[in-house]
Amino acid sequence: MKILYAASEALPYAASGGLADVAGSLPPAINAEGHDCRVVLPLYSSIKSELRQSLTYLTNFTVPVAWRNQYCGVFKGEYKGVTYYLLDNEYYFSRDGLYGFYDDAERYIFFSRAVLEMLKHLDFMPDVINANDWQTALIPVYYDIFYRYEPGFGNIKTVFTIHNIQYQGKYGMELLTDLLGIPQFYKNILEWDGCVNFMKGAIETADKITTVSPRYAWEILDPWYSYGLDRILTQKQYKLTGFLNGIDTDSYNPETDPMIPANYSVSDKSGKAVCKEKLLEELGLPNEKSPLIGIVTRFVSHKGIDLIKCVFEDIIRLGYRFAILGSGDKIYEDFFKEMAYRYPDRVSVTIGFKPDLARRIYAGADVFLMPSQSEPCGLAQMVALRYGTIPVVRETGGLADSISDCGAKGGNGFTFKTYNAHDMLDALIRARAYYDKRMQWGKLVSFAMRQDFSWARSAKLYIGLYTEIVSQN
Repeated sequence: MKILYAASEALPYAASGGLADVAGSLPPAINAEGHDCRVVLPLYSSIKSELRQSLTYLTNFTVPVAWRNQYCGVFKGEYKGVTYYLLDNEYYFSRDGLYGFYDDAERYIFFSRAVLEMLKHLDFMPDVINANDWQTALIPVYYDIFYRYEPGFGNIKTVFTIHNIQYQGKYGMELLTDLLGIPQFYKNILEWDGCVNFMKGAIETADKITTVSPRYAWEILDPWYSYGLDRILTQKQYKLTGFLNGIDTDSYNPETDPMIPANYSVSDKSGKAVCKEKLLEELGLPNEKSPLIGIVTRFVSHKGIDLIKCVFEDIIRLGYRFAILGSGDKIYEDFFKEMAYRYPDRVSVTIGFKPDLARRIYAGADVFLMPSQSEPCGLAQMVALRYGTIPVVRETGGLADSISDCGAKGGNGFTFKTYNAHDMLDALIRARAYYDKRMQWGKLVSFAMRQDFSWARSAKLYIGLYTEIVSQN
């Protein structure tokens, strides 16, 4: 089976968030099962020079963007046995950063149309195209309107994956004629609440819709989580499903990770104590036996930072210390800086994102706190388990699908249900009591490290879905 995985970012070429991890890890796992999954993404100017130099030029063509035609070059790369196609247009993609530009709508209209036009010029015609998030949501729309009946295109099936429903690609209706080039009698496909909504169009036209966890597929039918798309998702619920993301267990491996000060395994966890000692030394915190909470996140409200802020000093009084890494809203950055100033021997805060330090926090912390208001999947809690750091999470989205409470048999962390600061505090109180029973905590750490969140498991689910829809031809 041939699959084309379309994304606006993918490791190792371009990354700003979890989508890049998925697009860089799922295709090789699918290929390991004997299929041919290839990735297509834009050729951004921010791609590292050594990666750019390894690319091979294939061809070029023009792409219709409403009334204009734009150049598109195709370059080919290979990484971990996966073929990558990188689409070049310097006007759209030769910029600092990936997103946040005034013409993002036009940039990804071009990219979505270019993905389909590219297939006319390659010797690769996929059985399935898997589009991801709003930036590629127009691929199933354009396929349905313009390409379905072209020679060679008739048997393609489309899958659309929602990584975060908050970002939908909402624009004014004038885009229909100015940029989209879609006839007026098709406007109902994209129109939603008086706007052009790219994600809504994909929900209408894709053969299947997936989300990045089973719980999130259920949650987005609720107006609380759907950001206005619950009505259309309820109508299309028959084609909606959720598969839990995985992590790259080769990269996130405490036995071989070169970024941590000491390697360790389930059978010999002594290196984890060394990692904690070295982390405390690096952060300027005293080497005491009290538990260390790790937080690696964006400082925004839906990540639950307001809950942490509400009971922060109560957590300090429980004897916890903090290793915090992240950036975001100034109100939260200033709060954490104040806490570090007020409690210099209990709190370390690093503003920004440093991948090496993130690894050392995963390895050196005892507890990983993730009290998200909403979390489509979340990878950090799985990485924490891999390093034997016990998650404390709210039961939402992928957090609920991957972490179960130690109060029940088979628990691998501590959870709380309602979005309430004192419920979170109660989970931390229970975690502290568990931590103080050293033998019990050691067994929990070993159990956590044995959890399987590899992509191989998720890949089988995606392959099953692809096989199901392809067999319907």
